[in-house]
Parts: sequence; C-alpha cells; structure tokens
Amino acid sequence: MSMSYKIPQSVLVVIYTPVLDVLLIRRADATDFWQSVTGSKDALDEPFHETAVREVREETGIDCAPGTPLQQGLLDWQLENVYDIYPRWQHRYAPGVTRNTEHLFGLMVPAGTPVCLSPREHTAYRWLPYRQAALTCFSPSNAEAILMLPRLATSKVQT
Repeated sequence: MSMSYKIPQSVLVVIYTPVLDVLLIRRADATDFWQSVTGSKDALDEPFHETAVREVREETGIDCAPGTPLQQGLLDWQLENVYDIYPRWQHRYAPGVTRNTEHLFGLMVPAGTPVCLSPREHTAYRWLPYRQAALTCFSPSNAEAILMLPRLATSKVQT
C-alpha cells in the first residue's frame, strides 16, 4: 500500500469582515483546536493562491475563485511562517520532514457570509472580534496573523 504524504508547504487564510470579526473553525480531529482556514498544497507546483482558494472553498464553502464576487477580497499578505510540525500530525508527512512553510492570506467577506463546513474536517464555526479570535485559536502563528489584521487588512497587494 502506497502512502501519499502531505507537502510541507501550506496556506493560512484569515477570513474576516469589514469590522474585523474573524471566522474560526473547530477541527474535527482535535475539538479543542480552533483555527483559521489552513491546508497544504496538492502538488509542489500548485501556486499558493490556488491552494488558498481551494482550501477556503473546501473548508467553508466560501468561493473566492477568479470571476466570483469575493475574488477581490483575497489578499496575499506576502508573509510566511516556518514552524515545527505538531507531533500529533507528524505521521502525515514523509519521514524526516519536521518543518512546514505556511504562506499567509486574508479574505475579507461581507458580514453574514454563509459558511458551510466540511464535516470531515470541521465541526463548528464562529465569528469573533479579532482580538478574541487571536486568544481562541490554538496556533501561535495563527494568533499572530490575526493580531496583524488591522494593519494587513488595508493592504492593497492582490494576487
């Protein structure tokens, strides 16, 4: 049996409203872990922007693909985090892979944007003011990205 390993290159997409309420989703495999949208590339040559669009749609049902009304809301923050892979998920990566590179995006959506979770991946969601969201999420890099939201949300760098 051949095992397909995760690529240690991923995206973190902070989804937020104009008043900086942030969408957090609870992982199905770790019910005390709240986070923003995250996910690995499907292929080494998959652009981070495509990964972000795909993961947002898969995990929340929100479509920000080119040609959709939310396309302009997806901003590449031009930032990356490199971190040690959590031991509980180490088995998903090839032997010897211990670090992941995470590329950051923000997605501004209108208040009241419907969310449709993938139940295989997430069991609940909530919108929280950005400071409270940062305190709630389990990942330090996710919390840091959320706390940068007031500055990054006004960025005009688009992909």
